[in-house]
Order: sequence, then C-alpha cells, then structure tokens
Amino acid sequence: MRALVFLVLIFVSTFLYAQVPGVEHVVVIGVDGMAPFGIKEADTPIMDALMQRGAYTMHARAVMPTSSSSNWASMIMGAGPEQHGVTSNDWQPDKYDIAPITKGSGGIFPTVFSVLREQKSEAHIAVLHHWKDFGRLFERDAVNYISNPKTEVVAAQRACEYIAEHKPTFLFVHLDHVDHAGHEKGWGTPEYTAAVTKADKLLGQILDAVKKAGLEDKTIVLVTSDHGGKNKGHGGNTMDEIEIPWIIAGPGVAAGKEITVPVDTYQTASTIAYIFGLKQPSVWIARPVLEAFQL
Repeated sequence: MRALVFLVLIFVSTFLYAQVPGVEHVVVIGVDGMAPFGIKEADTPIMDALMQRGAYTMHARAVMPTSSSSNWASMIMGAGPEQHGVTSNDWQPDKYDIAPITKGSGGIFPTVFSVLREQKSEAHIAVLHHWKDFGRLFERDAVNYISNPKTEVVAAQRACEYIAEHKPTFLFVHLDHVDHAGHEKGWGTPEYTAAVTKADKLLGQILDAVKKAGLEDKTIVLVTSDHGGKNKGHGGNTMDEIEIPWIIAGPGVAAGKEITVPVDTYQTASTIAYIFGLKQPSVWIARPVLEAFQL
C-alpha cells in the first residue's frame, strides 16, 4: 500500500511540474481595474476571440483587500496577503504591517520571476509596467528588462518592439488606463467602457507582434486584472470589486472552455510555473488552473 501511495505521489508531482508541450513563451497582459462587467459592455473582439480559442472565466477572484498592490503581488507571488504581507498600497519591501512568512533571494516573498530565473537561468524575462508602483513588487535582479512607460499606448508599443527584437521567454505587460477611467469617471461609465475597448485594441497589437515574430504556435497568452471597481473606487468587499476576468489561450489550452472551478488571482503564478515546468516554492498556496488545459 505504501508503495502505491509513493508511486501516486511521484505521478502527481511529475504531472504538476511537467512543462506544457510546445510552449516556449508566456505573455501576461494585466489590465488594472478591468472588471468582467466592463468586458461585457465594451466592444472587445480580441478578448472574445481569445475566449473562443482558449479557456476563460469571468468569475475569477481578487484577494482582500481589493487594492492594487495586494492583488498584483498575489498574482505574481502565488499566495495571499496573509503570506506575502503586501496588505496595502503603502507597502514597501522595508515597510509593512505584516512580515512575509519568508523572504526569497530578492529580499521579498518569492515571485514567479525569481522562480523562473532560478530554475531556467537562460530565460529572457521582461516587465513593462504602466503603473509605477508595480516595479517594487518583484525581484528586479531576476528580470532582463524593466520599463515604466508613461502611457498605455507606449507600453503596448514597447511590448511589440521587445517581442520582435528579443522574443522573451516571459513577458509581463501592465496597462493602467482602465483603472484611471474608473477612478476619474466611474466604473461602468461610457468612459470606462471605452477604456476597456482601448485595452482590447492594445492587446490585439501585442498579439499581432507575437504572430509576426513567428511565436504564435509556441506562446501562451494570459489576460487578467487585479480588481474591478464600484462607483469611483475599489478596495471594498463587493462582487463588482472582487471579480476579475481570467483568459488564457495558446498551445495545450482547451479551446472554447469556460472554466468551472474556482479561480483565484494567485493561481496565475502557479499556472505560469506549470506551463514552464517549474517546481513552485512550498510557501506558495496556489495550484495551477489545470481545467484550462487539454489533459
């Protein structure tokens, strides 16, 4: 009996860490403040097409509090604020209310960037973050290229240029203009909806760059957000604030699959680790969204 259990554990471990066949690149586009109801109301042909050829849920969840720092951190750290200690936008690596349960090589709770760097040292990793404060949430020494574009248009343009020139293993692009529209005009307003449509167009440009670089057949694209919003803010405990989209497409991903299992934002890091065949840190509480894949 013990031998059988041991074999099962070996199988499960191998299964969870096995790289998705044929995938050499992952591109994550995180759109700050993009709520599922925004996608529903906006004109989003690119995201609609991604859902048709990939897997998706409009009921993924952010963590509490529904602030940006807590949720971007959770997305890339495979854990929640209780573990990584990023509890508000006031957080700094040397200034926090709750200490992280552990610190990795970068002096903060380990992110998917450092995990990829440590296990695949040859990986080319790039981060373009429209929101300046995203830059304090990851181990900068683990990343080959970091840029803080001043607009969403520049962020997408640089992403396209970088894909063409460097063909990065892992590219993370953060767009902030949808959140700006929510705070300035209100979530669900015509201006907010227009901002979501603009995000869709910028996503289309990035996907075109992937295709032109000859990477489409070996790239998984994941589109998600950190939180939604209500009226002109977020940080509260409503469904409009906590529900986020989670869309994934590419080789090995089930086509036209609406994900039925619960998806939390910290599962993004675990799913990326699964795609690359990485062993995730034991301090991560996340597990990959296996339902999204053709198993």
